Amino acid sequence: MGSHRKPRGRTALLESPAGRRGVVGVGAAALASMTLLSRAASADDGSIEEQRERAEAAHERAVEVRAEVDRLYREAGTATQHYNEAQEAVEAQQETVDGLLTEAAQAAERVNEARRTLGSFAAAQYRTGGGGAVSDTAALLLSTDPRAFFDRTHTLDRLGDAQRQALADFTERQEAATAQGEEAGAALAALEERQAELQRQQESVQSMLAEARAMLDDLSAEEQAELDELERLEREEAERQAAEAERRRQERLAAERAAAEEAAAEAEAAEESVEAPSAPAPDASGAEAAIAFAESQLGKPYVWGATGPNSYDCSGLTQAAWRAAGVELPRVTWDQVDAGSRVSRDALRPGDLVFFYDDISHVGLYVGDGMMIHAPKPGAVVRYESIDTMPFYAGVRPS
Repeated sequence: MGSHRKPRGRTALLESPAGRRGVVGVGAAALASMTLLSRAASADDGSIEEQRERAEAAHERAVEVRAEVDRLYREAGTATQHYNEAQEAVEAQQETVDGLLTEAAQAAERVNEARRTLGSFAAAQYRTGGGGAVSDTAALLLSTDPRAFFDRTHTLDRLGDAQRQALADFTERQEAATAQGEEAGAALAALEERQAELQRQQESVQSMLAEARAMLDDLSAEEQAELDELERLEREEAERQAAEAERRRQERLAAERAAAEEAAAEAEAAEESVEAPSAPAPDASGAEAAIAFAESQLGKPYVWGATGPNSYDCSGLTQAAWRAAGVELPRVTWDQVDAGSRVSRDALRPGDLVFFYDDISHVGLYVGDGMMIHAPKPGAVVRYESIDTMPFYAGVRPS
């Protein structure tokens, strides 16, 4: 797609939005370009200038494809939330349908019991010679409108109290069974509509992922090598950020231990009665449990619609993490964003949920020092990453 265009210089490319989105940073993009240029410079075919132009074109193409693939992945992430929402609706509607079908079956059995009672009266009338009554009762049993039958035949005055009660029970139960059957039928139709919506959302996600895969498959060997280099640099940056986050966490823990030891020593020296520190607030202990769970999932693959234990999408990971802490979050990002108290970016604490993009299509678990653990996108794994890699929307402290 980019082979017929005049390649731009590296400076212009790295200043473009696509260049900035497609790599970890300008420095990473420049390093990747220099790597490819060095490979081109050692080639035997063509002039140095031609090799440089091919290298720059390959780099530009790789950056453009990477930006477009990332866009498709983000749109697929939004569609995944729609899919998760539709799946929840299907599951809830299925429970409703199952309950209504059970009630309808029970109502039908009650009708049959009333029908058998009427049949016993009909048989008794036949044995005592009440032929006309048998005929009328049999007609009633086949009637779909017992009240109309009474109005038409004037047989109600020939029935005893027990028969009147049996007929009343039959009529009442038949009407109830009809109503429950209609309700179950309507619920079943609604279930089929939700299943169709679920299928549409599934196809939408699969279509976007297929388009992204097709773009990647269309790269030349040189362009693929450049893209691989960009992704390698991104992985190294993620690993560096993870190591830095862990270093800061250990430093913070050490400082907290030192402060606690110093306070205890001062209290002992002054022979003061120091009130024991209060237990951690529920949200603090819960946050620790949620983070511990998320850390135990590092390296597991992103899979759209997945909720664990072997793979996750973004909201599936945060839901599972806080479930491990005893807090049940909703399934989708649009509901999770309302599952607690909003906190500003500068007031974030470890364990808070961090949401991104205007459509609230991505969520991660904040771990402190500007870092989060999240399930990023197809082809990636659960990992640490800076919250600055995406447009910040809101922070939420689960409650």
